[in-house]
Amino acid sequence: MAGFFAVLFAAVLFCFHNLIVRILFAPQKLLGVWEIGGFVTPTLNDSLLLLLLRMIWVVPLMALVANRLYAQTWTDLIQLVRLKQHPVLTRSLACGLLMFLYLVLLYISISLIPTGIALTLFFTYPIFTALLAWRLFGDIPTLLRWGVIFLTLLGTLLTIPYHSPAGEHSMWLGIFLGIASGITYAGYTIFAQQALTQIHPVPFTWISFAVTLILSIISLSIWHPSATEFLWLPIGIGSLLSALFTFAGHVLNNWGIRLIGASRAAMIGAANPALTVVLAALTIQENLNGLQVLGVALVTLSVALLNYEKARPSVS
Repeated sequence: MAGFFAVLFAAVLFCFHNLIVRILFAPQKLLGVWEIGGFVTPTLNDSLLLLLLRMIWVVPLMALVANRLYAQTWTDLIQLVRLKQHPVLTRSLACGLLMFLYLVLLYISISLIPTGIALTLFFTYPIFTALLAWRLFGDIPTLLRWGVIFLTLLGTLLTIPYHSPAGEHSMWLGIFLGIASGITYAGYTIFAQQALTQIHPVPFTWISFAVTLILSIISLSIWHPSATEFLWLPIGIGSLLSALFTFAGHVLNNWGIRLIGASRAAMIGAANPALTVVLAALTIQENLNGLQVLGVALVTLSVALLNYEKARPSVS
């Protein structure tokens, strides 16, 4: 039971992180009372800034607890470099690059369209993971996986908003970037699957976070933030809360995986889009219409079904 609640609470924390990102980008009515948000513009530059501020907190926090989560973390990292394990190191660094890309794409998507819709579009990634695994490893999708792909596509079509107060261009750009973030995350999962057969998840995750931080710094030196003057206090508080939710979510999720296994944890994590919609409605009054709610439910069900297939014992 402890593992179940740990993973569920981790999913809630990840949802709150996404809501904070939405508030930082666009003014929202918090709990229907306080007008708050809109501290940065929905651009690539400001998305990079928020990602950098988040990683500045997450990377050292992860470093502080890494040995508690896995005692050989730093030994493994040193050996990875000294023993010149190039394939493992290359895959781990590639995952860091893909993490950076999918987070930037997701941030911009959340800034342009409702959070629940952006997360639902992101959760189309199992489709692309299945297709990539088929193409790269010859892992032919089962009948259940084809059914999941169909349900996910149907749910996505129902979820997509066909008009937006922010304008048609912004709406379609947000939709495209939400799906693109899912495709990029699918690539991340494929590389991670290969890397994690040879490296423990804790040092692997720290490498991904560290690469994301470094790439954020490099990118911001090229694409400067859109404004020279920001309201740094609310941005700093939002970034710190975002980092704490992310950090605590990863720690709890890892703990839950250890207690109940990765497949069962993934089934619970599949509730993320639905949880995001509920929390967005309760906290910032971000409501969806009936068809969009049905779409979110279909995508959530599809991801849960896919993970249920992984959780079932194989029959030889």
